[in-house]
This record gives sequence, structure tokens and C-alpha cells, in this order.
Amino acid sequence: MPDTLCSLSLLLLLTTSFAFTTVSPSRACAMPTLASTPLLTFLERLQEAALAAFGPRNFDPKLYVDLSLKSDLETVERAFADLPKSSNGSVSAGDMEKFIAVHFGGAGDDLVSAQPADFVPEPEGFLPRVKNPAVRAWALEVHALWRNLSRRVDDAVRERPDWHTLLPLPGPVIIPGSRFREVCYWDSYWVIRGLLASKMYATAKAIVTNLVYLLEQYGHVLNGSRVYYTNRSQPPLLSAMIRAIYERTHDVEFVMKCLPALLKEHEFWTSSLHQITIQDRQCSHNLSRYYAMWDKPRPESFTIDKESASNISSTSEKQKFYREVASTAESGWDFSTRWMRNPEDFTTLATTSIIPVDLNIYILRMELDISFFGKVAGNHNIAKHFLEASKAREKAVSTIFWNERLGQWLDYWLGDSSSCMEGQHWDAAKQNQNVFASNFIPLWVDVFNSDKNLVEKVAKSLRSSGLLHPAGIATSLTNSSQQWDFPNGWAPLQHMIAEGLARSGSSEARSLAEDIFIRWIRTNYVGYKKTGTMHEKYDVEKCGEFGGGGEYVPQTGFGWSNGVVLAFLEEFGWPEDRKIDCQ
Repeated sequence: MPDTLCSLSLLLLLTTSFAFTTVSPSRACAMPTLASTPLLTFLERLQEAALAAFGPRNFDPKLYVDLSLKSDLETVERAFADLPKSSNGSVSAGDMEKFIAVHFGGAGDDLVSAQPADFVPEPEGFLPRVKNPAVRAWALEVHALWRNLSRRVDDAVRERPDWHTLLPLPGPVIIPGSRFREVCYWDSYWVIRGLLASKMYATAKAIVTNLVYLLEQYGHVLNGSRVYYTNRSQPPLLSAMIRAIYERTHDVEFVMKCLPALLKEHEFWTSSLHQITIQDRQCSHNLSRYYAMWDKPRPESFTIDKESASNISSTSEKQKFYREVASTAESGWDFSTRWMRNPEDFTTLATTSIIPVDLNIYILRMELDISFFGKVAGNHNIAKHFLEASKAREKAVSTIFWNERLGQWLDYWLGDSSSCMEGQHWDAAKQNQNVFASNFIPLWVDVFNSDKNLVEKVAKSLRSSGLLHPAGIATSLTNSSQQWDFPNGWAPLQHMIAEGLARSGSSEARSLAEDIFIRWIRTNYVGYKKTGTMHEKYDVEKCGEFGGGGEYVPQTGFGWSNGVVLAFLEEFGWPEDRKIDCQ
């Protein structure tokens, strides 16, 4: 790797048609926080009152911040204040039910069903490598689920945005399902991969158009299309979505429309809010972390977060904890012992003090994609700049995260000064030695999966890691009751790791990829046959069983699970004589 990479600054202004801005360290130390809205503030009060009225059993706090008003907020607040209350100030369950029915539309009612224009029951050329009749019939049922998950924002949201927490969007959407009644950012990548297998290119483009709209409106792609998600993003996979669509459609105009937004997203993730510099003996490395612009309970989990912080006495420590909670939600891994200093104490979340392997792989992928799109658009200055940026990040990933002894890439813990963005000196002892599925995500990008010797070393490490189970790859080795821990397996992690292994030139790695794929398809198939639905997550110890844990009940639908099944079957196929039941 040339020494010039050590001095490469991602903020260097080349002779191009784009520019970069910086944020001074003093601004970063201020720990920015976005303001709430009057509607959200009231809905948080409603959420607390509803918990007191209905009790904790099967209580989902998100439902109450997804309600939409039927009249102006002032009128509803007066009616709420006039509700009869018991001596302890609580409202009866019956009065609360009547109040909600009178003054609110149902959660999700401001998204209306919309038949995708490009859906057909059996697309031409659909999954040609799937030869088993049972698997093919099931795949067509999964394909048909896109109709169930397709929505458009109701016109009422545009007419009275102050009555809704749902944000207006320009095009139709695919929601994940169940309690997730809105577009979710990183879910959308696997939804799009499934839509491409379903030949639904227009629907896939509409999803990207919506995410670009949010990016242009707020400066980053939101966690989801709700007012309460404006304070954070999610794993940045927008460029990967655009690349996947381009590889199917070769739509240059689409790429050119999206490219300015990608430059803005890259600027967001490499601003001093997220970027940390690590100094080793030879050079400085710029890497990124998660950092939400929020220091209060998350509105969608307001009662849960307040309860979690109830034993923290200091106001400033509570604010710090709430920022860590929101930053963990930004990671998509909400929640996991991966982010805790003490795995047995949820209040020790320290996500902003961790440089995650996977986040930096997503940004590396973004830089490679932008360089490619620069070539497609004929802007060679962008292509050159982002190729150099990707090489710098590739070197940083290899230097800071790689652990030769384990054959894995490990998250890196920062020192206490990280909140003020001060430089850090690399220390091998700060690598997190615990095994997580994220330790293998670098395989997903070609700069790593093209190295056959490296891939075979990592594949061997994965086989012996303890993560591989009868129904897929576990998220971690720790059974903590958090949903991003053992024994749960998640579709995105199976897909990225298996796809990376399959793309390598190693027959051994390809064999492992196919093994992961078979295990995952079988558990999804058997689970679907048992329950009649697709699930958000699965128990990797038990074929056909869905996962659990976390702060809400298991969800069904389910966008990214459907997408990964279809993308996997397109990539690997399923021979006629291969059994599909649990073995």
C-alpha cells in the first residue's frame, strides 16, 4: 500500500464539481441534540398514561407514537386533561380506549395499501435455478408477500403533517411488517435484493427515491420515515441499493440523479460527529462510529428507556445513557452485549466509544460504489477521489480491526476522550476479543473476498468460531436475552457473510457459503409451513423456530427475511432432489 495513503484526507478538495465541509472539534464536543415536536411530546405523555391504564402485558409503546390526530393538538390535549383520573392520577382502561378511539386514527392508518404496478404472480425468468417443486411453490408465495407489504403515504399526511408522526414520501413503499409501519433504512437493502429477484425494478427504484428524498430533507437517511427517527440514521447501505439496481437495469440516468445524495451521505458519516482518527506508529487512520443526535428517551420506546434509566441518579449520566441507547438503535443491532462494557448491565451501553467493523465496511463499500458511479457518470475526479478514499479506509480496516491470531476483524474500543473527537493511539488490547457475526462482515466487500488466502483463513475461523449452528449463523455467543445475541440469527448477517464467501475464488469458501444458505433456507421454509408467515429473526439452534428476546414480541411479515430468501434462491438455486425439510 503506498505511503501516500497515510496522509490522505477525506476532506481534501480536489478539482471536482463537489465540495466537502468539516466540523470543528469544539462543535463535536457540544454533542448535538435535535429538538422534539409538540405532537411527539404529547404522544410520550399518552404512552405513559396508556401503560398505567393497560398494564405492561403485551404493551407496545411504539403503537402510541404511531397514532395520528383526528383534530388539532390543542383540542386533543384539552380532552386528555379532562379525562377522569383515579387518586394516583391514572386513567381507567375503558376511558383510555374511548379517548384514543375518538381522537386518533389507528397506528398505520396513514399508510394505505398500494398494489405494486410491476408485480405479476410469476415473473418471466423467476428463479430459474430452483428446480424443486415444493421450494418453487414456496418462493412464489414469498414473492406474493410484496403485495401485502406495499403501501403509499395517505394524502392526509401531506395536508396536515402536524397531525402525524409519519413523514410524507414521494413514492410507494415496502414496509418490513407488523409494528414497523414505515420505511426502515437498512432493511430496504434486502427488500430491494428480493424485489430484483422478483423483477420488480420500478418498486426497487421507488424505495431508493424515497430514501434520497429523506437524505435531501434532513442531511442523512433517517432510521425510518417517522418524525421520531430524525435524530439518527442506520447502517449506510444506500449506495449498495443503487449499485444492485444499476447492475440489473444499467440505468445511467438513475445513477446520475442519485450521485449527489451519496456525496452528502458520505459527508455525514465522515463528519467529525462520527469520524475518529486512530494513530499507529506509521500513520493516522480515519474511521467512523455511530453517534445519535439525541439525549432523551427514544419516543418509540419512551417508557422502556425511562425504566432502564430509573436507577441512574445524575441528569447528565441519564442523558449520556439515552444517547448511547439511541446510538445503538442507529447501529441496527438494538440491542446486543456487543455494545456493553458489562454484558450483564444494560446501562453500560457504550456504542459511541466503539469503532464498529461493519459500519466501516459499509462506508468502504459506499466509497467503492461512489467511485464506480463517478466512472458511470463520466466524472473522473469523483471516481479518482473516492477510489483513493476507499484505499485509505481499506488500510485502516486491515490495521485497526484485523486480528491475525483469530482470523477475524474485531471492533475497537476507544478511550475516554472519544466524546471530544481527540486523536486515539492504536492499542491491540482495545480490540474486542468476543466473537460476533459482525467480525466476518468484511468478507462482503470484494477488496477482502478477492484475497483467496485471507478468505480461507477467515472461513476456517468462522467454522471453529461457535457461531455456526443447525439453522444458521448466530449473532453472538452470549445468551443475554437481547435480540442481537445468541441464539438469534438474522437474515442480513447470513446473506452478507454467505455472499462474500461465494464471491471468493475459493472452492472451500463457496462450499461454506452454500452450507449457510441451505441451513437458512430450510429454517425459513419450515417456519413458514408451521406458522404461515415469514419472521423477522430465527433461532439458529432449532430449525423452523423463530427468534425472541429484546424489547418487543417477535414480528412477522417480513421484508428483509423475504428478500434474503429470494436473493439466496436466485444465487444458489435448489436442485430437485435436495430435501427441504429440517434434517
